[in-house]
Amino acid sequence: MTLPPSPADAFAASSEPVPHRSATPVASLHLLGAGHPPCGIGDFSQLLLDTLRAAEPGVHNALTIEPRQFRLAETWAAIGRADAVVANFPVVAWKRALFGPLAVYALAKLRRRACLTILHEWAGLHRLRRLVLRPLLLLSDTIFLVSPQVREELAADSLVGFLARRAALMPVPPNLSRPAGIADSPLRQRLLAARRAGRVVLGHFGSIYPGKQPEAVLDIAAALAARGEDPLLVFIGSFIKASDGIEGVFDAKVAALGLEDAVVVSGYVASAEELFGLFETVDAFAYVLPEGLTARRASVLACVQAGRPVVVTAPMRADEFDHHSRYRELLAAGAILPVPRGAPAEAYAEAVLGARARPTRLPEIDRAAWFRDAADGLRARMPDRGRRRLGAPET
Repeated sequence: MTLPPSPADAFAASSEPVPHRSATPVASLHLLGAGHPPCGIGDFSQLLLDTLRAAEPGVHNALTIEPRQFRLAETWAAIGRADAVVANFPVVAWKRALFGPLAVYALAKLRRRACLTILHEWAGLHRLRRLVLRPLLLLSDTIFLVSPQVREELAADSLVGFLARRAALMPVPPNLSRPAGIADSPLRQRLLAARRAGRVVLGHFGSIYPGKQPEAVLDIAAALAARGEDPLLVFIGSFIKASDGIEGVFDAKVAALGLEDAVVVSGYVASAEELFGLFETVDAFAYVLPEGLTARRASVLACVQAGRPVVVTAPMRADEFDHHSRYRELLAAGAILPVPRGAPAEAYAEAVLGARARPTRLPEIDRAAWFRDAADGLRARMPDRGRRRLGAPET
């Protein structure tokens, strides 16, 4: 492990002449997590970088930020070769690497490089994570938000709310695409057997944490049981390990509702083939979201690709998808079925039963085109990249 320098050493390094550049200057340097644990935003970061590289080979680089590791000389040189530093927040892998992203942003400011931040959520974050992110937002030259709802949440922050006024919106693509084939698994066979037995298989995909109200999805299963149905609720994902004790609260709610034999949690599923093998066994997916459906919900976009209906809380804002025409098309086609905000669990259960008999409809989603939309928006806000690419001296 390489220890970070003292403030005095960092200042001295910033005043030294820039070493001769042996590498070609690049347009952007993207901060990536180590991938442990994996998360959707971390996947988005890598896929966005891959899209930029496909359009402009050789001019977009990556820098992996790992816990308890910070290589000053390597980072200093990498920033010097780039016009801009790009980072997505929050990345789960950076919970134990809080110093790294902030140090990179500070060094980028010392080297007079732009910092471009893509912020995927705000109010739903733990207050300590917001505390860590505020300095990064203040150091950002451009902030991209993925939803008008997130912009509203940021604007309400008493310390950095003013930053929301100049933030840009970015359409979020699905992190997953339907693979050419599927993989079987014991859980898939269990779900298929349940459907053959006439049970309603209700699905929910993504990490399990309080902001997604998993307990409210349990209430939908209980409402189905109250109607005389025999539901099997499958959470395709795993619990986020945090101090809020969500797993214990979840288990207590399952027991209180008498759903011990009606709820299964898959845990982390590694491959898209296995995920979609599970997805296709589901009668309908359900999400109860306190803020309503927002454009940042990539998990909903993943479920849609299974061709099964997704029952979800209606958006809070009328303009939520004004910047995201492709998401609007899915809503218009009925792939996503909104339930009025504040509706009881019985309303979600009714929507699930109404959609149960609907034939599978695989939507036409070109994920590469969606990512090009996001990449184009990012490139439009990057600094003038011709200056150093043409050989002008660094500043």
